[in-house]
Formats: sequence, structure tokens, C-alpha cells
Amino acid sequence: MRVWGRMTSEDGTKQWVLIQTDRNGNNDAVYQTALAQVLKLDLGESPFYANSGIPQRQTIMTHTYPDFYVMKTQQQYSQYFAGLLITRVPDTPSPAYNVRVLLHSGAIMTAQVDGLTLPQ
Repeated sequence: MRVWGRMTSEDGTKQWVLIQTDRNGNNDAVYQTALAQVLKLDLGESPFYANSGIPQRQTIMTHTYPDFYVMKTQQQYSQYFAGLLITRVPDTPSPAYNVRVLLHSGAIMTAQVDGLTLPQ
């Protein structure tokens, strides 16, 4: 299994990096990358999965948080990890979410996804 993820290097340049199943057959990195991309996608933006993404434009225009869509994404991806918790960051001007993933190896990965803004 493989997916491409966009990484920012130390000098600020962005490049696409191949993320694939490791030699032990573990797909945690693949699903982490896919989850991050879904949380940054606009609803219907994916050419493969029409139900993936967050309705960013509607969220900003109506000043409501997309908690329903984030919860739906959490339910969709929780089956691929030992544990997955996505919570809203309080008191932020635009929607931001803390993502905590418990991997099958026992490692805990945390990240804040705050890219829920209108594309430029």
C-alpha cells in the first residue's frame, strides 16, 4: 500500500514523498498520511473519494465548526490504528483540531491540524 505526502524541508521547500507499507507489513504511516490529507481536503475535492474531506467554505461562511465531518473522519480511520482521538482546539479563529494516534507499535503520535482555511 502506498500514498504520497507533501513534506516541508528545513529550508522551506515543499516536496512530495512516497509513504508505503514498511517491511514488517505495518501500514500506520500510510494511514497517518491519508488521515492528514483528508483533514486538509475540501469536501468533494478528492478525485477518488467523494465523501472525504471537510466542508471548508461552508464552515467559514456560516461560522460553524465542522465537528460532524471530523467525527465522521475519525470513525472512518479509527479502524486502522490501535487508538485515534481528534479533538477541537478551543478559542481559535479558524477550525483547528488536535490529532492523537496510538500506533500498533505502541508509539503515540500527536499533531495539530489547522489548515481548515479557504484555499488561495
